[in-house]
Amino acid sequence: MIAFFANLFGYLLNFLYNLIQNYGIAMILFSIIIKLILLPNSINQQKTMKKTAKIQEEMKIIQVKNKNNPEALQRETMELYKRENMSPFSGCFGAIIQIILLFSVLYLVRYPLTYMKKVDPEIINEYSEQINSQENDAYPEITIIREKAEEDDRVYINMEFLGLDLSNIPSRDFDDWRTYVIPALYVISTFISIKLTNSLQNKKKKSKNVKENDKDKDLVPVKTDESMEEIMAQANKNMTYMMPFLAISISLVAPLGLALYWLTNNVLMIIERLVLNRFIKDEEEA
Repeated sequence: MIAFFANLFGYLLNFLYNLIQNYGIAMILFSIIIKLILLPNSINQQKTMKKTAKIQEEMKIIQVKNKNNPEALQRETMELYKRENMSPFSGCFGAIIQIILLFSVLYLVRYPLTYMKKVDPEIINEYSEQINSQENDAYPEITIIREKAEEDDRVYINMEFLGLDLSNIPSRDFDDWRTYVIPALYVISTFISIKLTNSLQNKKKKSKNVKENDKDKDLVPVKTDESMEEIMAQANKNMTYMMPFLAISISLVAPLGLALYWLTNNVLMIIERLVLNRFIKDEEEA
């Protein structure tokens, strides 16, 4: 299935490349188009997140009332989701899309001759055997482009972008400091993205606490929910420091084309979250 989507995305990326004749610009345009295609899903996810936060108060009441009756708790919880026209698995669809997209683009960047250029497999195998890249190279087609593109236009892709070679891999081309520019920007954008997410969640939490303080406090003694919120807050804090290290480890062993896609996607995601958060907030206030 991943190969199917990688092949499908390859048609789009190749179309953009043929128009621009530059792999880097084509990858940026590809990222923007994919983000626009998934925009309805992003809007739905943002609305679902806000709606989920909205029904937490009712969930507290149900949990207090049925703390010794698991069957009634499950029944009333499902009734609440049904009444609010929500599904407990509403976030799963978006997560599945992101996983498919992640691995499809990884395949696309790893095998650009197969999925983007649609080069005959026999030609790829022939060149792979010549340079002995199939057994000990994680990115054999990138190696073919680097070593055989000047000899054969069929395997040529213009990967020069703003003075950077997007076929470079930091762990392999460590002697060129320019190789680390895009991964470094990607890590910075990851920090910003996670910080922004935590900031928006903290604002929601503060707003929720203010509303709860203005209400009757008979239902507040439920400490289990508060402890769960503290656990989630700590998990988010850990993510802030763990994700950049994970980002570094991946970007150091992947071609710069993948890091450029992730960087562009991060920037677009930051803009999307700010705009959608404001748009949905204004819509709710209206």
